[in-house]
Amino acid sequence: MEPDWPEPSPSADMETGKLTKQDLAIDTRRHRYPFCIVWTPIPCLTWLFPFIGHMGICTSGGVIRDFAGPYFVSEDNMGFGNPTKYWQLDPGSSDSDRREWDNAVHQASETYKGRMHNLLCDNCHSHVALALNLQMYDGSTHWNMVKLALYMMIYGKYTRSVGCYDRRPK
Repeated sequence: MEPDWPEPSPSADMETGKLTKQDLAIDTRRHRYPFCIVWTPIPCLTWLFPFIGHMGICTSGGVIRDFAGPYFVSEDNMGFGNPTKYWQLDPGSSDSDRREWDNAVHQASETYKGRMHNLLCDNCHSHVALALNLQMYDGSTHWNMVKLALYMMIYGKYTRSVGCYDRRPK
């Protein structure tokens, strides 16, 4: 089943297909994070181990996809609340264009809809890693949960949201 692709934004340069600042704009009120990896704390677990949390990856239009449990990948409803951190990736660091980015996120999501969730070795971080590996982001097919957790700690920016405690309507 093919996903419904977002229409190109009116700000996209139609002649060159290049993304504009508006295409990459983060909208924390609407929870739109184009080309981002997002993170939110897991109650109790993150309190004890601050580097552990729940992760998702966003489409080029900013829609969040996350492996939220066994055989379930959610769309725009993260398993532990709204994102508290995001790391916007450079779409130019991949051989893929906007459509290929979205296709990689879709393929990873379809794959993880058929997998059992395992906290230690096949989890939300693994789902994100697969999406990045499918498109060879940054020339690499060696993305994994440890690398993603480390990079999120280094490059992640806070949203001002309080994750699982943020119950603002979308």
